[in-house]
Amino acid sequence: MSEAITRSATTSPDLLTSLEPLLREWLPRQRWFAGKGRPVTDFSLVAATELLPVTTQLGLYHLLVRAHQPALQGPGDCYQLLIGAREALPPRLAPALIGHVDRGPLTGRTVYDALYDARPAEVLLEAMRTRARIGALRFDRDGDADGDGKGDGNGGGNGAAGDDGEGEIPAGLVARVVTAEQSNSSIVYGDTFILKLLRRVMPGVNPDLELPLALAREGCPRVPAPVAWIHTDAGGATGPDANTNADTNADDSYVLGVLQPFVRGAADGWELALRELAKGEDFSAEARALGRATAEVHMALARALPTVTLGHAQLRPLIDGMIERLDAAVRTVPALHPYAPGLRSAYEALADLAAEGQTWTAQRIHGDLHLGQCLRSPSGEWSLIDFEGEPSKPLAERRLPQPPARDIAGMLRSFDYAAHSLHPRLPGWAAVCRAAYCAGYAETAGRDPRTDPVLLRAYETDKAVYEVVYEARHRPDWLPVPMSAVQRLAAPG
Repeated sequence: MSEAITRSATTSPDLLTSLEPLLREWLPRQRWFAGKGRPVTDFSLVAATELLPVTTQLGLYHLLVRAHQPALQGPGDCYQLLIGAREALPPRLAPALIGHVDRGPLTGRTVYDALYDARPAEVLLEAMRTRARIGALRFDRDGDADGDGKGDGNGGGNGAAGDDGEGEIPAGLVARVVTAEQSNSSIVYGDTFILKLLRRVMPGVNPDLELPLALAREGCPRVPAPVAWIHTDAGGATGPDANTNADTNADDSYVLGVLQPFVRGAADGWELALRELAKGEDFSAEARALGRATAEVHMALARALPTVTLGHAQLRPLIDGMIERLDAAVRTVPALHPYAPGLRSAYEALADLAAEGQTWTAQRIHGDLHLGQCLRSPSGEWSLIDFEGEPSKPLAERRLPQPPARDIAGMLRSFDYAAHSLHPRLPGWAAVCRAAYCAGYAETAGRDPRTDPVLLRAYETDKAVYEVVYEARHRPDWLPVPMSAVQRLAAPG
């Protein structure tokens, strides 16, 4: 294993002050900014690292910045920013412009989102290739960590990167940013690797690294194995905000990015389904194969990580949470009101089974599974990606063991969305895909999710209720899609 390259990194204490007026305007406009609809009242610095010193050509800063907003509980969301600084911005980088600095250490410079620039993106890859240590930033490789982002030297993995640390990440791969990202940002390197950079970050163990590493150790081929990752040292937050974070735990390191193999020519499951729908093609074979892939992942996770048994006492808080979300949704979307009793019965039926003594197994799951989280390779193999779970929820909640039915319900709802995205709508297409997906799952797991209809209905109802609120707030034209599911799920029997 090669020695890590280590160097200190210092930044001016006035750096954030000089950037703040520009960030206040730029940050809320980004697709991955979670606090839309509320103004940013202040910023505080969690950590700052100089990756390239300011020269006449290019300066590069890595920042963890907390955005404070009114009516927001807690200390505010923390965002990862890669800020480039140039004397003048070339036209190709115009979409990445943040603004022109008129104060502080970058006075006279133009600053921009450096992920859109090949040179800064290549700096990140080189740091991972050489296992660099720059200030509080750590760039680790397969064999360096056990999933928490902290090097332990114990090895592990599935061969995506060997123990000698040489040659697995070639130097000089050309970088390009993926422009279709929503909650995070991705960079593709030479069609060989893809780096997912988390934008809204939280301290602690991140399942987007933890679970793919665990699956790699199990030899599960359905999830691209992490090759390298970026994180901060535990205690590595260096700004004045570093010790005031109310949601920190004993491990206050931040996982910032994960590098995985790039699946060349892969088709996104959502786009593939829509293309097949538009052509009037049957999608059941793909749905069946995707069910088998999902089962493989669930079984590998159950082998790799602890499982728990859910009885009445353990299930009651989950059911109470579903009921609370339904009540809040009815207050937000009055159209739900006529269906509320029927929807509540889905949760009460599950509670009744638990009260009678039935138990369920809970384990680590994907946590946010839908067609868009799946890739089909040119050879026809399905892969599951993006294991961070629902980004709006705390990490501790995302890492709780849950019944696999939650993932299955998410995929069933995704088929429904695809079928309703075309006009005229094709609800029969969704029913065929849902059945094929469950059958494929049963072929691999040995149990069909449909044999536990009460559990599956409860989780699908919870998902549909969430969708109603989301669509009512953000995409009213799509509201009929989850409302049609609500009508079905609320019907007696």
